[in-house]
Amino acid sequence: MEVVYGVTSLRPERATPGHLLALVRGHWQIENKSHWVRDVTFDEDRSQVRCGNIPQVMAALRNTAIGLLRWAGHTNIAAACRRLAAQPVQALALIGIVLEN
Repeated sequence: MEVVYGVTSLRPERATPGHLLALVRGHWQIENKSHWVRDVTFDEDRSQVRCGNIPQVMAALRNTAIGLLRWAGHTNIAAACRRLAAQPVQALALIGIVLEN
């Protein structure tokens, strides 16, 4: 059993245990699907890009890649990145670029 305490601005009639649990789980779903993938798969925390708008641009590109891979049906982003790194023609096909033989 785990006891968790929190502070909310919700009125008591809206702050039911079930509603609070759904809010917390929703937060962690976002954390696990986006931020964790950026931190672990793309190693974002060790990025040395720090000048101007480049960090925001790189974050947007990482988010785009994650969204594109999820849209294509991939649930394991790291495995998808490894596979597509070895098969760049398929990676290009995801964004509509088809190379002719």
